[in-house]
Amino acid sequence: MFLLQFPALPEAARDVTSAHGQAESGVISAVLWLKLGVETVGATIIALGILSAGWLLVKALAKRETADFTAIRLALARYLALALEFQLGADILSTAIAPSWEQIGKLGAIAVIRTALNYFLSREMREERHEATPENHVVERAD
Repeated sequence: MFLLQFPALPEAARDVTSAHGQAESGVISAVLWLKLGVETVGATIIALGILSAGWLLVKALAKRETADFTAIRLALARYLALALEFQLGADILSTAIAPSWEQIGKLGAIAVIRTALNYFLSREMREERHEATPENHVVERAD
């Protein structure tokens, strides 16, 4: 078993001999394990997305259908968008326990970056889906 160190916590929280210290130590430990679990889920989703997109790519290459990889990109984008949500959740958990101003600033920067990535990824997926509908192809041919 390993020993967790919490240097940013008040002295009362590091005193694990008191009931308050033991309870706070237990909560901190649970949050850290939860954060690790959420990060693991996010990483697993990314790995599944890469495997799924890789499989679709191999199938497209085998059939020599290499003209348009939009469906493969959309499949990977869906996994990445979901994984970004989990990773952001893990970042929020990391600052849930006695955060310093530096940690809050880092969380803010990470949240803005990941939210922007997710927004643009979702927008691109929506646009690609809209362009790929059969009605659009009929309308484009009619014009």
